[in-house]
Amino acid sequence: QVQLAESGGGLVQAGGSLRLSCAASGRTPSRYVMGWFRQAPGKERAFVAAISMNGVSTDYGDSVKGRFTISRDNAKNTVYLEMNQLKPEDTAVYYCAATSRGYAYRSRPNEYNYWGQGTQVTVSS
Repeated sequence: QVQLAESGGGLVQAGGSLRLSCAASGRTPSRYVMGWFRQAPGKERAFVAAISMNGVSTDYGDSVKGRFTISRDNAKNTVYLEMNQLKPEDTAVYYCAATSRGYAYRSRPNEYNYWGQGTQVTVSS
């Protein structure tokens, strides 16, 4: 079992920045590929970013490429999502997730074993 807890969400103006954190605990979090997903009202959960176990490989959804950066600190069992140049369409609940299925499944929410409770990000225009 892995427990995930997100923090860092809030209200920000368009063009601003936020940094989300995901604290992991339990069964060796460093052995999991970690991802961030988001879900806006009335929409399906969407892939935002993922990072490999060793942090070398990263991937991003098309809508956030060049603006968001995912990173991890395995010594602290924490994953981060740095969000810059935020837009109103980035408004959503952001979820941290962990998968033991491997990096090849990084963008598929159904392949993730564990999820956090989510943190709200609201971007005002």
